[in-house]
Amino acid sequence: MLQDKLLIWKLRRGSTSALCLIYEKYRDDLLRVAAGLLKERSEAEDVVHDVFIAFVDVSGSFTLTGSIRGYLTTCVANKARNMNRTKFRQRTVSLDEAEPTVSNLKRPDQWIICDEEFQQLCNAMAQLPYEQREAVVLHLQGAMKFKEIAEIQETSVKTALSRYRYGLDKLRSILDGEVTK
Repeated sequence: MLQDKLLIWKLRRGSTSALCLIYEKYRDDLLRVAAGLLKERSEAEDVVHDVFIAFVDVSGSFTLTGSIRGYLTTCVANKARNMNRTKFRQRTVSLDEAEPTVSNLKRPDQWIICDEEFQQLCNAMAQLPYEQREAVVLHLQGAMKFKEIAEIQETSVKTALSRYRYGLDKLRSILDGEVTK
């Protein structure tokens, strides 16, 4: 926490090295959170980059009241939620109208190792209702407390805890079903 305050102090005075340190320190955790909330890896990267750009924009007036990690994780969750809402509202096209896409899963600079277990977990996470998925990801990947999750989701702490518990139970059920197949 003290190191975070020092980094913010340096950042407010224009230190680019402080921004680089913050980015390097929290990038991977934020990417995991974004990847858990979004279905596309490239969208997760975009969300994290957008959050850091916005963070730079407010850095001159930013006052650290908690942790940088908590602040950035909240920003990533909100940005991912907004992106999911936007995608939901967008017009859908039929499969006949859809353009073929090229998979970029084998790029050497990929930050997520694509293996069978990871794909199973991603598929299982995608089957969860968004509120449950968000609670699971924010707690496990974002290391957020249920009080913080409740504030983000604008619910009570008990509701956030229930969403987390139901999400884990459904994940277990989905993954147990895949193991026996």
